[in-house]
Amino acid sequence: MKVKLAVLVAAVLTAMSCGVDDSIEVRDTGREQVTTALNDAVRLGHPGAQAVISEKGQSWSATAGVGDLATGAPFPDDARVRIGSVTKTFVATVMLQLVAEGKVELDAPVERYLPGVVHGPGIDGHRITIRNLLQHTSGLPEYAAEFGATPEPWQIDFLSEQVRWQTADLPAILRTALTAPAEFEPGTKWQYRNTNYAFAGMVIEKITGAPVGTEITRRIIEPLGLHDTYYPAPDETGMRGPHPHGYSEVRGQRIDYTDQNVSAAGAAGAMIASGADLNRFFAALLTGKLIPPAQLAEMQNVRAIGESTTMAYGLGLMRLTMPCGQDFWGHNGGIPGSVTYAGQTAATGRAVTVNVNQDFTDKERAPAASRALTAAVCPAS
Repeated sequence: MKVKLAVLVAAVLTAMSCGVDDSIEVRDTGREQVTTALNDAVRLGHPGAQAVISEKGQSWSATAGVGDLATGAPFPDDARVRIGSVTKTFVATVMLQLVAEGKVELDAPVERYLPGVVHGPGIDGHRITIRNLLQHTSGLPEYAAEFGATPEPWQIDFLSEQVRWQTADLPAILRTALTAPAEFEPGTKWQYRNTNYAFAGMVIEKITGAPVGTEITRRIIEPLGLHDTYYPAPDETGMRGPHPHGYSEVRGQRIDYTDQNVSAAGAAGAMIASGADLNRFFAALLTGKLIPPAQLAEMQNVRAIGESTTMAYGLGLMRLTMPCGQDFWGHNGGIPGSVTYAGQTAATGRAVTVNVNQDFTDKERAPAASRALTAAVCPAS
């Protein structure tokens, strides 16, 4: 049954503070702007929204609306959410660790690591490099139709009931995707494609001999103590720990899309994490705790995204120049039922994660999470 917008608008915004030491004042600068932006997201139709802001070892969070339309319960404390393409930053970090270890060369062809795999009409793994994959400059066609967009014949539709519950044979899906022609010559353009990270995950697995989720866990999650972060098992459909419900629109009706098999998303978008954990991850990454300076510089060596003057993309890391002039390094992610923005400002070290628990693609509602991000990064003085 479609839930009336009035139910969402009537939800009362709540905000709370949390810190590692209650004797230290939490720097909750911008709380009013953030909570207003989250309320706006609810007003525009998102069931609920949450922001988690971390700075100098202290954190505070704000929530709006509801995490469960059936019960009216708010976003839980330490909510785990599906982070979608923020997974790509974890994958890129593992790849750059392998580069630092001398096991991968960024400008080596994919063919070296996946012989005979990346080939198709105008597609040649000898001419596509690891850097091309991580920076979305490969020219590979998209394998995944996102947010209910009508898929091409070679794409999978994430909102189809079959895909929602089945464990995907991702190599087979990618073989089908590569029957479509290349979109451009490698390195000549930038075009965001999930296919790039599906293959990057396969490269990591080939080099390490372990599933990409295992490597992310061993190299990032466990060393940083990210207790609310995990890469789901291939056949896992539920979510562990406290979490909001996630909603999507299918044929004009809102449905609960919380439970789903995300094996088709794989290295391009399967992970689950809390806002506090994402903030800790980006803080560790951007202060050199996960990869050496040379590899971090490669991640931050950005390429313009189209004609945008405010967005640029490195290796699994996006740079957003915010309205206040701050550079925000992070990633966004969307998967049915969830949209997430996460990262850290370069100048202040303020880490921010924003999540809304319904995906939207229309022009009015889609930017709601990004406006909350702007409020957190650029609070009015």
